[in-house]
Amino acid sequence: MALDTPLSPNDIRAARADSPDLRERDLADGLGITEAQLVAAHVGAGATRLNPHPDGINTAACTLGEVMALTRNESCVSEVVGTYGNYKPGKHAAMVLNDPIDLRIFPGRWASAFAVEKPTANGIRRSLQVFDKAGDAVNKIFLRDGSDLDAWARAVETLRHEDQSDGQDVQPREPVEPAKSNPAKLDALREGWAAMTDTHQFYAMANRLKMNRLGAYRIVGAPYARALQTDAVDQMLHAVRDGGFPIMIFVGNQGCIQIRSGTIETLKPMGPWQNILDPGFNLHLRLDHIAEVWEVTKPTKRGPAVSVEAFDAEGGLIFQIFPVPAGRDMPDSRDDWQKVVDALPDLAGEGVA
Repeated sequence: MALDTPLSPNDIRAARADSPDLRERDLADGLGITEAQLVAAHVGAGATRLNPHPDGINTAACTLGEVMALTRNESCVSEVVGTYGNYKPGKHAAMVLNDPIDLRIFPGRWASAFAVEKPTANGIRRSLQVFDKAGDAVNKIFLRDGSDLDAWARAVETLRHEDQSDGQDVQPREPVEPAKSNPAKLDALREGWAAMTDTHQFYAMANRLKMNRLGAYRIVGAPYARALQTDAVDQMLHAVRDGGFPIMIFVGNQGCIQIRSGTIETLKPMGPWQNILDPGFNLHLRLDHIAEVWEVTKPTKRGPAVSVEAFDAEGGLIFQIFPVPAGRDMPDSRDDWQKVVDALPDLAGEGVA
């Protein structure tokens, strides 16, 4: 993707007017620009540039009432309806700890933000949209019929950036780090893995051994990681739906991870997409982007944390799915989840005996 588009903001607005129903991401890709550049071209014509710091954005979001939070990567989109609340700021990581909107936020990745008012057949659609330095969407917050429009107006005024230019500089997109293993440190990896008491300890351990997530999974072996067939993902989603128990679905990018906890009711395939279309929650997953799938078991103080994790061909993480543990306002689904995971076919074509 070109870093400096030859299209002027006027050209971009004209292209938007010519294709009013095309999704912003698809239009931007077709024009050879980023989505942030597309939105920035409408500053003063339906968009307002905002201060992108997550403290302001998320504090304002907590006042808006019911909204839809959208977080995506190239292969998966998570859309959760609810209210923002219980925002926890942090220099390197922040959180929205609310139900059902549950976010992990990385402030250093939040580079630009806009308030967008887009005319549609059903009226004005209002949203707060955040992008990273490459111009890719980090997190979007869409107002709904019951949202507080007075709070929206106050948020736009409070967060309004002094720079209201209609251009947007972007940087090259950071390439996905390929799988990084260190077979010479395999014994140390297995020892450190066995000693974990919390899943959050994994990253520091792998980094210390000069590995990353996928690289560690590829070499650690049983009982910690099991390679699954790629079509195990669709099998898993159907089994969870049929079982009626809740799971936690983690979908994210470099700037935000969105976690949705609950059951699956409706699965609807559309071309390469598998879609969860439930009240208050939609998930759109490109099954054809899945190149590797792993069952991963990490020790914790509360017992093993068992996840299913999918990666794309470049080694990028598409999603992680965990059971709902005890202590939540939902049934403990660890036993039901384990039965589903045990039945998933590994690369040899068999489930766990």
